[in-house]
Amino acid sequence: MALRRCCWKLVGPGSRLLWSGSVQPGTYSPVGRVFVNTRQGYKSSELQLRRFTSRQPPSPDVSYEELKRLLSEQKAVLVDVREPWELREYGFIPGSVNVPLGQMDTALQLGPEEFRERYGGEMPLQTDHIVFVCLAGIRSKTALSTAASLGYKDIQHYPGGWHEWAEREQIK
Repeated sequence: MALRRCCWKLVGPGSRLLWSGSVQPGTYSPVGRVFVNTRQGYKSSELQLRRFTSRQPPSPDVSYEELKRLLSEQKAVLVDVREPWELREYGFIPGSVNVPLGQMDTALQLGPEEFRERYGGEMPLQTDHIVFVCLAGIRSKTALSTAASLGYKDIQHYPGGWHEWAEREQIK
């Protein structure tokens, strides 16, 4: 029996499964279940096949040990999203670039020269591994969402923030 004009909305950000026209439900392939997805503007005969997997995406959180390793191997750009006065009062993780959260959206859209002039560090590229940090992990999670909306893919945040870093590094 063919399925006609049915729309399913799956759980998860932006996951929609749309079937339009005459499509046989439950199509299988050797590599797993294949679903038929049509987008607006496509003729009903033009179908986009999409495979769903059970593989979990990498965690957006980075632990203290992972952060130490990434920094020692210089495999990540560390962006501190606190206000400049907080860095002066509490301290900062060596090697981090300070971009206050309120400026994050515009900062990540600047040219490399202007970014360097304003923030005193190299602008992270969309291909760089970026880790966001703040005082306690709240603002860094917001920065993660902002960067993702601007097309950055390899991004994480340090939920322990400066509090955990200072405690583990025995900074007073």
